[in-house]
Amino acid sequence: MEQLYPKPRIKWACRRGMLELDVLLEPFVDEAYDQLSDADKLVFQRLLEVEDPDLFAWFMGHEKCPHPDLENMVKFILDRVRV
Repeated sequence: MEQLYPKPRIKWACRRGMLELDVLLEPFVDEAYDQLSDADKLVFQRLLEVEDPDLFAWFMGHEKCPHPDLENMVKFILDRVRV
């Protein structure tokens, strides 16, 4: 079974090489991460393992994420954090 990482490690992983991702991921962790179920926290951790260009394409709607659970998390984040 996957392990949940401590929140400071999650926050650190949200610091990306692209400002567009930083302004989505960092506020999401501050505002919504604590309310996620453990299962959703694991999905979020998996999302943070994805390379920046793929994340950017998914969040900007240029490509559809091929993994349904990650796609649902992307939609949830976009709904939660309006930029």
